[in-house]
Amino acid sequence: MKHLILGFLAAVSLSAGQDARTFTGTITDSMCADGNHAPMRMGPTAAECTTACVMAHGALYVLYDGENAYDLSDQKTPEQFAGQPVRVVGTLDVKTKTIRVESITARK
Repeated sequence: MKHLILGFLAAVSLSAGQDARTFTGTITDSMCADGNHAPMRMGPTAAECTTACVMAHGALYVLYDGENAYDLSDQKTPEQFAGQPVRVVGTLDVKTKTIRVESITARK
């Protein structure tokens, strides 16, 4: 039991030690993860399609950086940035390709 607790504390310490970094890309959804909304046609704009896929089809908001789509731990804030270029500050879990979001801001 003691080894289990020590192992857990070591894992928490390692993950807590990660520094936040800035990611740039576009807020889209996991069904149109590459930002191409033409196949889904859930709305006339990327923002409307993104929001519709999340609301109606259970997709997740993701950040697409031009090569990779990253799941976002915060699924509320991205709604206001759907279809827009953004900066996301957070830490990346490489195994799950999930960004633990600290903040999201619009990028011009």
